[in-house]
Amino acid sequence: MWLLEKPRELNSTPGKPHPLLEEYLRYLTLERGLARNTCQAYAGDLGQFLGWAARLKQDPLKLSRQDLEEFLWEIKSKGDLEASTLSRKIEALRSFYAFSAAEQRVQTNPAAELRSPRRPMRLPECLGVAEVQRLLAAPVGASYERMRTRMIIELLYATGMRVSEVLSLKPDSVNLQDGWVRVVGKGSKERLIPVHERALAALKDFLLVRQRRFPHALTSEIFLNRRGGRLSRAQFWRDLQALAKLAGLSGKVHPHVLRHSFATHLLQGGADLRSVQEMLGHSSLSTTQIYTHLERSGLKHSHEQHHPRG
Repeated sequence: MWLLEKPRELNSTPGKPHPLLEEYLRYLTLERGLARNTCQAYAGDLGQFLGWAARLKQDPLKLSRQDLEEFLWEIKSKGDLEASTLSRKIEALRSFYAFSAAEQRVQTNPAAELRSPRRPMRLPECLGVAEVQRLLAAPVGASYERMRTRMIIELLYATGMRVSEVLSLKPDSVNLQDGWVRVVGKGSKERLIPVHERALAALKDFLLVRQRRFPHALTSEIFLNRRGGRLSRAQFWRDLQALAKLAGLSGKVHPHVLRHSFATHLLQGGADLRSVQEMLGHSSLSTTQIYTHLERSGLKHSHEQHHPRG
């Protein structure tokens, strides 16, 4: 289960989740309000740490900073961990021990001064405008599944939403008259995103097809699977890859690349950074600024390619 009843004791039972892990997961979800995917990632990291402590027969609430560094060194030496993955594991430890300190189970946070590795700036992948047009122009025929896939692509590129946000959309989340979509993003934060006329017209047509095919849908989301239930991310991934192959873009397209393309193309068209930040739902402007680097990298390439002395 996603959330379990609060355990009465802190002794784990073989075959069952560690009680500390259960309480930490509840804290992340109910008190901090983090997104489900983030909670699951942190819970996985903490589960790995608690398993390591159990193998050494150590109480995780009595470990020192040196012990934590030993754990991090061990998992780093066993696999080729990316800096971003190691940073997330360190952040999960900081958060867990901060929670434990607040619960007065530890006096100090042994993870507070752990140093995260320096992460190289990685520019997000982005499609060109012509490539997006090819993807949207891929033949769908009378196939409901392909029509559904193209409609999701249209919305991803029109709004910059995350795929999880698109797949959770309900008809009453979209204002077809005024051209807005209401999105509940990470941390249950709500935002309004404008939608252009072409995407709105396509959505109106798709909703009519959806109603005819599923007059008694099992769920109220806009995008349904073949049984009338909510479409999964895994199924959309497969459908997207199939349509990208038809468009001659096989291997280049994944759901998040459309979000990156949305942001980059807006900035290339002259949009201001604050507006793009608000539409993407970024809490920090620095997160959005990476797209300015991506835009500049494109300008650099163009300069080198076309300047007489480039």
